[in-house]
Amino acid sequence: MIKLNRMTYIPGEKVILRSIKEEDHPYLWKLIYGEQEPEWKKWDAPYYPLEPHTLESYRSYERARIERLPENEPDSRLIIEVDDVIIGTVSYYWEHKPSLWLEVGIGIYRPEYWSGGYGTEALSLWITHLFQQLPLARVGLTTWSRNQRMMRVAEKLGMKLEGRMRKCRIYEGKHYDSIRMGILREEWEA
Repeated sequence: MIKLNRMTYIPGEKVILRSIKEEDHPYLWKLIYGEQEPEWKKWDAPYYPLEPHTLESYRSYERARIERLPENEPDSRLIIEVDDVIIGTVSYYWEHKPSLWLEVGIGIYRPEYWSGGYGTEALSLWITHLFQQLPLARVGLTTWSRNQRMMRVAEKLGMKLEGRMRKCRIYEGKHYDSIRMGILREEWEA
């Protein structure tokens, strides 16, 4: 991991995680907001609407996100890149910061990169980075029962099912479970 002026660069075998640059904003905006009903959103919490952004409001959002980051914390969102192509992002958020309860997320916006091991490697690099940068005892991930791919990725990385809230998500008229998974530092380091 190389960190220069708050710029992060984490190389893997298939993917690179790196800081978002100003020149990435138009491309990311198009990936996330460029379609009315993007395929990726059908799997990434589709029960929450995708808040619309113009390119300028998205740029403002990204600038504000960086400005809000405390100096002693790693960037909360990085690009996933494969062969110089941006395919998605990894992120984290504080569920409860005083107890260091952190949750990770991943979005691969280009379906042609699904089921190719890119997400698994990206999430593995991301979790390693967060355990190295923060005094965390645990990293969590929340998904829903229809997103079997996300649950398999979490299991491959050693995450355990920690909670299942039954039938609390409704999508296209059907009920789904909310799934909480997590891994402890000592499990990750083993």
